Amino acid sequence: TPNETLDLHGFRHKQAIELVQDTLQSLDRQGSFSLTIITGNSTVLQQRIFEEILQQTPYHYYVPGWNLGQIIVSYMKL
Repeated sequence: TPNETLDLHGFRHKQAIELVQDTLQSLDRQGSFSLTIITGNSTVLQQRIFEEILQQTPYHYYVPGWNLGQIIVSYMKL
């Protein structure tokens, strides 16, 4: 299972959303994956990623207690 990281520092929200969508589509084609999305301190961006992308997917995702500036997304293809 590939363990990928996507760092969104320096991207505008619109670009960041597109980058997350493209990365998830690419990883999904490969099968199972784990992706750490680094959002930094932007709770607004995190919320947009949840609402505009992740809630419509079968992926498991959470914000780890040890780093609130991340979203960890995982998917196990059966």
